[in-house]
Amino acid sequence: MTESFALKTESFRFDGRGSEKFAIADFPTKLDDLYEDSDHYEVLLRNLTTELNELQEKMYAHNRYGLLTVFQAMDAAGKDSTIQHVFSGVNPLGMRVHSFKRPTDQELDHDFLWRNLINLPERGTIGIFNRSYYEEVLVVKVHPEILTQTQRLPEERTVELDKLWKQRYKDISNFETYLNRNGFPVLKFFLNVSKKEQGERLISRIEDPSKNWKFDDQDVVERGFWNQYMQAYEDAINATASKKAPWYIIPADDKKNMRLIVAKILVEEVKNLKTDYPKVNKRQKKSLQDLVAVIKGE
Repeated sequence: MTESFALKTESFRFDGRGSEKFAIADFPTKLDDLYEDSDHYEVLLRNLTTELNELQEKMYAHNRYGLLTVFQAMDAAGKDSTIQHVFSGVNPLGMRVHSFKRPTDQELDHDFLWRNLINLPERGTIGIFNRSYYEEVLVVKVHPEILTQTQRLPEERTVELDKLWKQRYKDISNFETYLNRNGFPVLKFFLNVSKKEQGERLISRIEDPSKNWKFDDQDVVERGFWNQYMQAYEDAINATASKKAPWYIIPADDKKNMRLIVAKILVEEVKNLKTDYPKVNKRQKKSLQDLVAVIKGE
């Protein structure tokens, strides 16, 4: 029997349908370990990634759905490693991974959704966005000067910032609704790391020579805006969570737990797509058997 673990993934889900507003303080950054030791963790994760690969193969063969997964978090929360470990067992042909860095000049010459639109997954594949269009209501909201200094928005569009953010939330929600209606549901993960844990990881990147390449001075600068970022996340999640495009708030202080939870949610969500291998009719079966006979007769 394949070893698994009991986990109510609904406890991490926020879809905005209840009366309660999302508040980061209501969600933990750490849980009790879901694994007994490192070996047990490896077994659990391998079983989940194997199941995810099997489901993705059906999805690829079915070729009616695509899935967009969005990973958002503060620096050093573990986005890269989570994507690496959770999708390690999935056939690369069935994945499209894109990491969004600072916008290029070409990207800045388009609307704020453009660079995401051109990197959407095809039917049958899972798209993975490491950061996304949500940066436009996170980083840009914390640093609104970006709107005029680099994004070159017309000045009249930046006079009423509260109105601009509401419009962007609406544009994002409409975009995700549009994707879902066309067979591309959107699954969003906020990796919820504590400020203390983030600080320790940043220090580790400085003190460990093999991690120096990960360190960016700007990470420490942005850490100084921690409270503003937490408010921006709360605002964005409250404004864009829906039944068809839910947010999952994942405790991120323990990376092994985080990966197991994300993998479990992905398996459940892909199962919900109810994909299957294409059916073969009697005439097609007869034709296939005839081909078997031809091959054996060679």
